[in-house]
Amino acid sequence: MAGVSERPGHGHGHGHRVGSGGRLGWSRLRHMLVPHSHDSADHVDTALAASRRGMRTLLWSLVVLSLTACAQFGVAMFSGSVAVLGDTIHNLADALTAVPIGVAFLLGRRAATRRHTYGLGRAEDLAAVAVVLVIAASAAVAGYEAVTRLAHPQPVHHAGVVAIAGLIGFAGNEIVARCRIRVGRRIGSAALVADGQHARADGFTSLAVVVGAVCVAVGFPLADPIIGLGITVAILFVLRDTAREVLRRLMDAVDPVLVDLADRAAAAVPGVASVSDLRMRWVGHNLRAELAVAVAGDLTVDQAHRIAHDVEHRLVHAVPRLVEVTVHTEPAATAQAAHDMVAHHR
Repeated sequence: MAGVSERPGHGHGHGHRVGSGGRLGWSRLRHMLVPHSHDSADHVDTALAASRRGMRTLLWSLVVLSLTACAQFGVAMFSGSVAVLGDTIHNLADALTAVPIGVAFLLGRRAATRRHTYGLGRAEDLAAVAVVLVIAASAAVAGYEAVTRLAHPQPVHHAGVVAIAGLIGFAGNEIVARCRIRVGRRIGSAALVADGQHARADGFTSLAVVVGAVCVAVGFPLADPIIGLGITVAILFVLRDTAREVLRRLMDAVDPVLVDLADRAAAAVPGVASVSDLRMRWVGHNLRAELAVAVAGDLTVDQAHRIAHDVEHRLVHAVPRLVEVTVHTEPAATAQAAHDMVAHHR
């Protein structure tokens, strides 16, 4: 009984326990009659459903932000406001970030192959990097326009229209931010959540445009490029926070709360003496885990196999977005000796 590895593609029983033949017989009968919810086909369906929700969110946000940017661009040309122009550039960039994330969602739907054995879910992480680069580019453009206008001041006309443009920008971004963040958290997409946070920051910078318009109206025209610089600084703060989250995902960082949750869930399974070597990682918007559980050394392979299934079943239900679990079972009494045999290879 060196070990048993369990994966979602391998069917497993619901609530199987080592015990009397009567209970085992009923478990096997229920195993045949009750539909499974953790086989490979169901995991694929779940991933596809998550990708569809993500795609719908991206398309909706692309439309809303494109309309917002078009309205603001018209106001920028009409009024000559560099603050509105900077906000327009940022909103347009935010709309365009939907493209790499959408491509990543489409790639994530592809089935695993012999070359890409985990599928192409990590394309979402690359899309998140693209989002960071777009945010950086929008900060550079907005900053350049603001500095240029400070060096060469130009009058701003129709301050009231400029204020309306700022309110339009805030409304469009807040609508998109709420939708992206809600769906991103629901499906576990770091790229979509990062894009939503980006949109929310854009909304507050749009409110800064309104402040600039008020200052211009009361006789302080330099407020417009100064607000443009303030928008640039706000974008840089968004860039810092987003880049930090994306870097964590690229480095396989997982919320310790999820790790603790998985550890407790596995340890609570009857027949598990201890849990060790628990590792978790994100692949796209889904979690995968692997762990070792120590069981009684006198169990048969079949009994240990069923405990491994129970651990997998418990973890999939306990940990959000967890779709694949690899469980290694080992006899509790000799586990350390077995580990020592391969320790020098690690």
